[in-house]
Amino acid sequence: MPESPTQTVQRLFPLLAEGRTDEAAALFANAVSFSIPHPPGVPWVPEVDSADGMREFFELLAAHVRPKLTEVGQIVAEGDDVVVLGRMVSEVKATGRDIDTAFALHITVRAGRITRYHLYEDTLAVAEAYFGEAPARGRSEDAP
Repeated sequence: MPESPTQTVQRLFPLLAEGRTDEAAALFANAVSFSIPHPPGVPWVPEVDSADGMREFFELLAAHVRPKLTEVGQIVAEGDDVVVLGRMVSEVKATGRDIDTAFALHITVRAGRITRYHLYEDTLAVAEAYFGEAPARGRSEDAP
C-alpha cells in the first residue's frame, strides 16, 4: 500500500532535524511550488522550483539558522494536501537573536513526492531577529 501524503510529510521533519538534507530533498518532485514570504535581504530563502532547489534551501537555512524548537500542534489532511500548524523557535546565527513564531505549512504530495511547500510565519519576527530592529509599521509619528 502506498504511503499517504501525511506519512510523507511526517518523514520530512526528522530528516531536517537530523540535517539529512539530501534525503529530505529526495522527498520532493522535480517541479516544486515553493513560497515563503520573507523580508528582503534574508539570505536563507532562495528562489526554488525543484528538489535540487529544496536541498539548497535546507542547506542555506542550516548555515544561517539554528533550530531550537519545533512543535507540531496539528496536522490537517484532505486528499493530496497536508497543512501542518505549529510553533518554531530558531536562533539566527549572525545575530544570536531568536525567531519565535507560529507557522502554517501547506504541503501537497502527488505520486509520493512533495510538489508544494508554502510556509507562512511571522515575517516581522524574522526581520527583528535578523536585522535587529522592527521596520516601520506603515505610519510615521507625524501622521495624524
